[in-house]
Amino acid sequence: MAREAGEAGPIRHGGDLGEARRLFPDAPEPWIDLSTGINPIPYPCPALEASHFQRLPAAGDLRALEAAAAAAYGAPGAGHVAAAPGTQALIDLLPRLRGPGRVAVVGPTYAEHAAAWRRGGHAVATVPDLGEAAAADVAVVVNPNNPDGRTWTRPALADAARALAARGGWLVVDEAFADLEPVESLCAAPPAGAVVLRSFGKTYGLAGIRLGFAVAAPPAADAIRAALGPWAVSGPALAVGRVALADAAWRREAAAARGRDAARLDALIAAAGGRLVGGTRLFRTADFPDAASLFGRLGRAGLYVRRFEAAPRRLRFGLPGTGAAWARLARALA
Repeated sequence: MAREAGEAGPIRHGGDLGEARRLFPDAPEPWIDLSTGINPIPYPCPALEASHFQRLPAAGDLRALEAAAAAAYGAPGAGHVAAAPGTQALIDLLPRLRGPGRVAVVGPTYAEHAAAWRRGGHAVATVPDLGEAAAADVAVVVNPNNPDGRTWTRPALADAARALAARGGWLVVDEAFADLEPVESLCAAPPAGAVVLRSFGKTYGLAGIRLGFAVAAPPAADAIRAALGPWAVSGPALAVGRVALADAAWRREAAAARGRDAARLDALIAAAGGRLVGGTRLFRTADFPDAASLFGRLGRAGLYVRRFEAAPRRLRFGLPGTGAAWARLARALA
């Protein structure tokens, strides 16, 4: 059954160490931030020429980046890709590209989707499955889902996209965590009416670069690119993104290494009495009978994890990035 996504207070995100220090002023420094799903082992940034910071980005540099993204994501070509200053910018942009309508978000999921469509004047409901979402004007699904890791098959997504497109609707598929997962992406052949979002910062551990992509059939990709306007992506982001996206070997190694890390984290969670709900190679979500007290114990140890107001027994853990961070987490959980 659908439920209306009504007005809510400010959305709490991971990564807010200011809030962590306010909650736990006596915690040891440095803080270990496990509240995000960002790769803790970042891509080694190439050295950048000063000109990338000094001049306006060139159109050719943007085309080269979009071609690299198309190759990395398996899209048909650069014409199917629109680069943006982060996936969040695209989440905020899409609701402004069509008139008000009915939007169904498959959830619970990343709260910014419902909030952005609501800000755009759309009627937003949260629904439990893709079939119910496809009855709206716009359906939004996160694949794999954040925070439970649920996935959908390519045929199911393509069928929903075709049903929506036949009525002039859209299917928005947020694949922010798909790069390191065995997910059936729609990027290879995005159907009409489908817009796929891909995140750069999470996979490459470079969230501050602010880079993301929309993958869609050329008419939609062209409209998104035009709405973003000129010079939407910074020169340094163009340069770093082009190099990183072309490094398929690094991506394969990162997927394998983060998979081992996720299994290691699962073992720690189980030993602490947690019941694994799901997740991806970059985060794990579990329910605990004493989640509130565990959140406090971790916080006092300088470890910040993600909690959920709507699910008070639930905590989400990002991956530690160093041996010392793993050791501190193991001590706190024990």
